[in-house]
Amino acid sequence: MQHFQRIVVKVGTSTLTYETGKTNIRRMMKLCAVLADLHNAGHDVALVTSGAIGVGVGKLGLAQKPQDIPGRQAAACVGQCELMFMYDKFFGEYGQKIGQMLVTKADFENTERRENLSNTFEKLFEYGAIPIINENDSVATEEIVYGDNDSLSAVVASLVDADLLVILSDIDGLFDDNPNENPDARLIPVVEEITDELLALAGGAGSSRGTGGMVTKLFAARIATEKGIPVIVMNGSEPQDLYRVIDGHRIGTYFEVRDTYAD
Repeated sequence: MQHFQRIVVKVGTSTLTYETGKTNIRRMMKLCAVLADLHNAGHDVALVTSGAIGVGVGKLGLAQKPQDIPGRQAAACVGQCELMFMYDKFFGEYGQKIGQMLVTKADFENTERRENLSNTFEKLFEYGAIPIINENDSVATEEIVYGDNDSLSAVVASLVDADLLVILSDIDGLFDDNPNENPDARLIPVVEEITDELLALAGGAGSSRGTGGMVTKLFAARIATEKGIPVIVMNGSEPQDLYRVIDGHRIGTYFEVRDTYAD
């Protein structure tokens, strides 16, 4: 593997929470420790995080995630405050500065706003801070409806000219069948091209806590690899595995950049 100087890591709701819907504090602490350590080693790191709605549901004491969009947006308002408080606390324990960036699809589509975003990212890296990015769920619905920030992570990786995008999931990577239903399903270690057949293979929704699924991760991988950025989809249950990725070990499913895209 190449040297990954600038890394974007995406973590989803299902990785940040237990089956109860409550925050998985131990995993979140480990993730912050690893990312702070990678930053100490000289890497530029950006974290795209979901979880605001899930954390908000727990904070509000709701029995389940609201089914209506206004209810989810309200939960996100409450949860985003708690989520960033926790990130600030955990990263702060390792002396790491962070910066919150709440974005919408329109911020990337408008030329001026996109340039402003790019400039802000570069300054945060220059100042030694880790940007923590989430969609502004209180005013936008793209992530709520479509896919747990997977595509957002790919767009961010492209904007900051990342060397690698790592998507942390609740399964080990892309399989040739549903591993929850077929015990003989095999992990696909390398994907050279994201075809329509592959997208069909990965069809299906995410967990009850997340809104994505493997198919949204494939769409994200297609966006990133078309911009010359390799992608790894791996299990996020042990954030320390990110060290192995940086050391050049193959973990999860690695999506290669096609030569026709690398220009």
